[in-house]
Amino acid sequence: MFDLSRKTAVITGAASGIGKAIATVLAARGAEVIIFDLNEEAAAQTVAEITESGGNCRAVTADVSDLEQIKSRIAAIETESQVDLLINNAGIGHVGTAENTGPDYFDRLMTINVKGYYHMIHAVLPYMIKRAAGVILNIASVAGTVGISERFAYSVTKGAVLAMTRSVAKDFIRHGIRCNSISPGRVHTPFVDGYLAKNYPGREAEVFAQLEKTQPLGRMGKPVEIAYLALYLCCEESAFVTGTDFPIDGGFITLNS
Repeated sequence: MFDLSRKTAVITGAASGIGKAIATVLAARGAEVIIFDLNEEAAAQTVAEITESGGNCRAVTADVSDLEQIKSRIAAIETESQVDLLINNAGIGHVGTAENTGPDYFDRLMTINVKGYYHMIHAVLPYMIKRAAGVILNIASVAGTVGISERFAYSVTKGAVLAMTRSVAKDFIRHGIRCNSISPGRVHTPFVDGYLAKNYPGREAEVFAQLEKTQPLGRMGKPVEIAYLALYLCCEESAFVTGTDFPIDGGFITLNS
């Protein structure tokens, strides 16, 4: 079960956090993993860790906001292999309301979190359509479903990802392409640690405990927990699943609606 041998997965933003966990789990199940990330140093470290564990992984420097570059990167992969699985994970966050979020910040989040996903999907679709097979998985967020204070622009982008997922699933189901999304709640990643160190120096442990209490289960999620759900949605075991969002949030959506 959950065998990804002879499958190639492209994962954006997989140098750290949730993306890194997904890359590690998919490689452990036999997939050839290709990391698309701008952070060359972190990506190289992830590749080293995966390959040392016996996985097949490499990194490609890629900017998801640049459509022509992404098309070129995908075309190069397709000359030697094929993209069977696309996991859109690269994204950025922002704290702010509709009042204090400036247009530059709003545009930047839309460019990375929405257009970046579109660019990747747009680039792989011709190849997947030709083969009449493929899996696209978008990492969304509970913020796209439930209102979260001071996350206006981020919530807008993740709501767009949910709509994008349903649209792609409907348009390309006849081509044998499945598209689903995952909506994590708060997950303990290096981003969280960096955010706390920058904004709450000396109070990291206190604020971390407060954030954990916002999750009904009383803790943040672990990246690997998201990765195992991603594994299921990338495998043949989920062949009857498409056009669906999967919250993995410690009960956040259900218990806050």
